[in-house]
Amino acid sequence: MSDPTTQSNYTQIASENVAFDWTVDFQARVIHGSASHKLRVKEDGVKEIIFDTADLDISAVQVAGKPVESKIKPKHEVMGSALHIALPEGLEVGGLIDVTVNYSTTKACTALQWLEKEQTQGKKFPYLFSQCQPIYARALAPLQDTPSVKITYTAKVSSVLPVLLSAIRVSPPSDGPAHDGKTIGKDSVSYTYNQPVPIPSYLIAIAAGNVCYRPFPKYEDKEWTTGIWAEPELIDKAYWEFSEDTARFLAAEEKIVASYKFGVYDLLVLPPSFPYGGMENACLTFLTPTLLTGDRTLVDVVVHELTHSFFGNGVTHAHASHFWLNEGWTTYIERVLQQVLHSPADRGFSFLIGEKALKDSLKQYDDRPKYQRLVIEFEKGEDPDDAYSSIPYEKGANFILHLERTLGGLDVFLPYVKDYVNTFMGKSITTEQWKAHLYGYWEKHGGPEKIKTLDSVDWNAWLYGEGHELPVKMKYDMTLAEKAYDLAARWDAARTSDIAQLDFKETDLDDFNGNQIIVFLERLDSLPPLPSSLIFHLGSLYRLSSSSNAEVRSRFYEIALGQPSSEVAKAFASEAAKWVIGDDESGVVKGRMKFCRPIFRAIGKVDKELALKTFSKSKTAFHPIARKLIEKDLGAL
Repeated sequence: MSDPTTQSNYTQIASENVAFDWTVDFQARVIHGSASHKLRVKEDGVKEIIFDTADLDISAVQVAGKPVESKIKPKHEVMGSALHIALPEGLEVGGLIDVTVNYSTTKACTALQWLEKEQTQGKKFPYLFSQCQPIYARALAPLQDTPSVKITYTAKVSSVLPVLLSAIRVSPPSDGPAHDGKTIGKDSVSYTYNQPVPIPSYLIAIAAGNVCYRPFPKYEDKEWTTGIWAEPELIDKAYWEFSEDTARFLAAEEKIVASYKFGVYDLLVLPPSFPYGGMENACLTFLTPTLLTGDRTLVDVVVHELTHSFFGNGVTHAHASHFWLNEGWTTYIERVLQQVLHSPADRGFSFLIGEKALKDSLKQYDDRPKYQRLVIEFEKGEDPDDAYSSIPYEKGANFILHLERTLGGLDVFLPYVKDYVNTFMGKSITTEQWKAHLYGYWEKHGGPEKIKTLDSVDWNAWLYGEGHELPVKMKYDMTLAEKAYDLAARWDAARTSDIAQLDFKETDLDDFNGNQIIVFLERLDSLPPLPSSLIFHLGSLYRLSSSSNAEVRSRFYEIALGQPSSEVAKAFASEAAKWVIGDDESGVVKGRMKFCRPIFRAIGKVDKELALKTFSKSKTAFHPIARKLIEKDLGAL
């Protein structure tokens, strides 16, 4: 099946390279310029090229350097407006043709968030960043917006603020003076970039703001480089958080998977409205500032994003139905690295942390059970964001862990992983292609015995199963969770006691790291709800509702709001609402959807009017993607 989320005719003719020429206009809040495609003919006599667009203002089109007419079809609510451009007659398979589209983005652009200077750390300059996954690249440029098409690209971008792209910078140099030594916010500088490795359109990314660069130390004899970008106010904190581990993680990954192909692996810490923990844009991973905990406990997100260099950016899902190939594999390998870099206990602990997120997501889709599957058969034009959850990550990672164990353990399995990546690097594949390779590899490296083992796997249950449970009861190394579980058991046992008689102490969590506190809270949340008086005591004793770690604080709020009609839920609903929109001591909106969506949903169950009023007050501070999904969550659309 072709990609159900695109209107482009990529099976007939496909982009191979795009040259962008852009100007970033912060006053008008648009990017304008051109996208010049070099297209390869895949079907004799193809009569037109159809690009995906969404809310773009098209001003002119040229084919082979000559102006031509184009037609924009009516807008589809999810897929946008198809741009049809007539091609010369007599095109033959293998031939190349150039098509240039001059255009501007509009204020309705879902791929871009334009921030006022007050929404940044420095509060001196505005900021712009993109988010093109899953299908928003078409709102940034006319493209064949499907992961089945991989392109190289070049870009020339003029801006009064420093510009970053998901490519290798050509000029001015990253390690030179910021903004080429010109006046930031006043002088326009032309930035040029090149992405020589073919990538899917959802990895095209731009950010522009008052950002500066600090390289990480060169790692051994590696040719690739790593470094961090952030606003000047955050650069020291960001450098400390990530400088120790990033290159080490990438080098470790090369040993167990494949060599890194992209040349540069930089990180960018974005303003807080960024809707994800991280986004694996080629050469430049975007990160949420909620990872800056000051104790490096959340750097695993970087392991996840750099793993996408191989699973997603390298071996890519053909379309949304097979998204689990990106995220399941990436989550699985991220956790293999935990074992390689630390211990088997760390690997098991990571699966435990993911277990509750998976359960919550599976419950969330009780009314739409097809989204509980790994392989989702989307209807043409169905919104893939409606299915976005922890399921492809966690269910997918557990499935591959089950295969690893079934086939003989990690040492036996890792050579297959290398073969899988090397076989499909640079390609876009379906679940069926992955499975065929899996069988082919083990037939060659194990014969009938391994094939019999693979045949014993309940493929239908794993790939198409619905419901709350995994097809197999998974067991993990519990070593690092024991004290968290023990403390949760003590609180569980205290539910009938007089608060004054309890022996809990402020110091109970002193020897817990951030992740162990998270597991403690998740374990508590999985048990029958505690009485309000005990939750009040829990929050005040451990100062959970004032924690600077958003992972910890959000989980406490989920416990506090878990019984919507309870005294504690009513008491904390207003506080949680203020926290999520930044109307608290932090002054920072929690735009990461991992936090803002569950918190708004929980507040909505306690006090729907409060949830709607709070969201309405600050909805423009949220990214367009988060805004759309919160509105759906609250029934506000």
